[in-house]
Amino acid sequence: MPPKFDPNEIKVVYLRCTCGEVSATSALAPKIGPLGLSPKKVGDDIAKATGDWKGLRITVKLTIQNRQAQIEVVSSASALIIKALKEPPRDRKKQKNIKHSGSITFDEIVNIAWQMRHRSLAREPSRTIKEILGTAKSVGCNVDGRHPHDIIDDINSGAVECPAS
Repeated sequence: MPPKFDPNEIKVVYLRCTCGEVSATSALAPKIGPLGLSPKKVGDDIAKATGDWKGLRITVKLTIQNRQAQIEVVSSASALIIKALKEPPRDRKKQKNIKHSGSITFDEIVNIAWQMRHRSLAREPSRTIKEILGTAKSVGCNVDGRHPHDIIDDINSGAVECPAS
């Protein structure tokens, strides 16, 4: 016999989904069904909560208590960089291996590093900024019209000053 349902118990489920789209309920059912939630309703709620991240793959944190789900977007560094590029959403079914050729400012990189600092293993803000610049390099975008690795070299040599806070 299964254990009794505890209404005060909090379950946390992490899902990776494409934002702005209602994901397949068949993919949600094995994770959410045993917790007493409707996969279709949760899929609609996720699509509604992630509307401004349209077209990006992102992690969603579901906090489930008393058969109610709170949805929280857990953004990755690459998703924040792509969002900062302000590119129009592309059809991911037609275009594969998209390279983002835009350019963002160093101030936006600092803001993204400030948002990601709690998830970074770096001790100093300058190292978190270097992590974000490395992610910008792998995304394929430029920073202030320059290659991200050139800016990392400038930070290492002291030519570019990183904000401490």
